[in-house]
Amino acid sequence: MNVQTFTEILGADYYAGVPDSQLKALCDYLMDTYGIDPKHHMIGANEGNCTALAAGYHLATGKVPVVYMQNSGEGNIINPAASLLSDQVYGIPVLFVVGWRGEPGVHDEPQHIYQGEVTVRLLEDMDIHTFIVGKETTDKELEKAMEHFREIFAKGKSAAFVVRKGALTFDRKVDYSNENTMVREDILRHIVQAAGEDPVVSTTGKASRELFEIREENGQGHGHDFLTVGSMGHSSSIALGIAAQKPDRRIWCVDGDGAVLMHMGSMAVLGAAGPDNLVHVVINNKAHETVGGMPTAAGTADLTEIARACGYPYAVCTDSFEALDRELEAAKKRNRLSFIEVKCSIGARADLGRPTTTARENKERFMEFLGAAAGKL
Repeated sequence: MNVQTFTEILGADYYAGVPDSQLKALCDYLMDTYGIDPKHHMIGANEGNCTALAAGYHLATGKVPVVYMQNSGEGNIINPAASLLSDQVYGIPVLFVVGWRGEPGVHDEPQHIYQGEVTVRLLEDMDIHTFIVGKETTDKELEKAMEHFREIFAKGKSAAFVVRKGALTFDRKVDYSNENTMVREDILRHIVQAAGEDPVVSTTGKASRELFEIREENGQGHGHDFLTVGSMGHSSSIALGIAAQKPDRRIWCVDGDGAVLMHMGSMAVLGAAGPDNLVHVVINNKAHETVGGMPTAAGTADLTEIARACGYPYAVCTDSFEALDRELEAAKKRNRLSFIEVKCSIGARADLGRPTTTARENKERFMEFLGAAAGKL
């Protein structure tokens, strides 16, 4: 289905969301039509944030907003869906558009499999009525579903379109770029060189895929790295949990701007804890690049100043490899919590692969490297 037809049938004039590769046609259409416009289209820090934005829109207009997301974001909407939108509380109707990663019977990455199994069930448990949109869905079927949803909205309830892979199309290419010159994969090579034998926790998306391939290229094995393939926004908290228990080991966290924004409160927790053995590197390309390149709010937010305000004793921003190498080496000698922001371009190799080991194997090798025994209480 052409995405313009899809949006016309929805009939909404306000969208808030977190980009998803499965919904790339919708994301590109919204960027092409509205760009980032607080009155019509916002890319939020996380899906709960988007749900609250949508609630504000409804309170101001009386109309039904749309919140779009990958199904991994359902966890972030549970609180506002249950305690804000619910017809047993405020009765604020929202139309969710959910990209269905890990749909049963469709091959996908391991972090999506269980989420895909429970996608519809989670929505229904939150009393959010669902309709599945696939390549075969006709305009009339979608219109009929919207008629039913409008009856639901009138009762102060919410509904969701769960969108299968390839169901939406957009025939226009939207280009996403920035003014930065350093390429993420090269940045990661410099970090790997500096980290040496230290453990590394890397964030969701292409950064972890590139890190895996760099280790393969170097013939290093994969025990040094914990690849946070899911759980976007939580890699720095994982790194803090490790650093606190392994004070004799320097821990490196390789993060992304979209992930940092998604759960920025973790930076305040990190600053308060102040682990001397943790280096937090944020690769900032101002984009949700792994899912298509749509912009994040990190284009205007000053992440380095935020780190300082959160209590990091040292924070710096770099935009050249010379400065990056200097700061990586200084962080190793400083022995204090350090924050290094790295300005990065948008883009990755077309032939970038995915980890060939399972998530469970990654965990076991990493724990073995840390000298941790699994399963002890």
